[in-house]
Amino acid sequence: MTRDKRQWIKKCLLTLIRMQSTGSPADLAWKYGISERSIKRLISEMRDEGYKIVFRHSGNTYVFSEDSGQEAVVDHVCA
Repeated sequence: MTRDKRQWIKKCLLTLIRMQSTGSPADLAWKYGISERSIKRLISEMRDEGYKIVFRHSGNTYVFSEDSGQEAVVDHVCA
């Protein structure tokens, strides 16, 4: 995966996380044409970058943890 594609997917993930509509890692992998493991690796990288991301099983989506106060601008190209 190119660096540009990696950054674009991360930006899209932030948008989907803000909207609480990521779906499962498998759903995201299918949507972006990459492996489920790659999705989990990107989420891990984003956590390392300071984003407080958790997976909410009840909603089957990644979300920002309650105390993170993080926002992401909604990008309609990604949503």
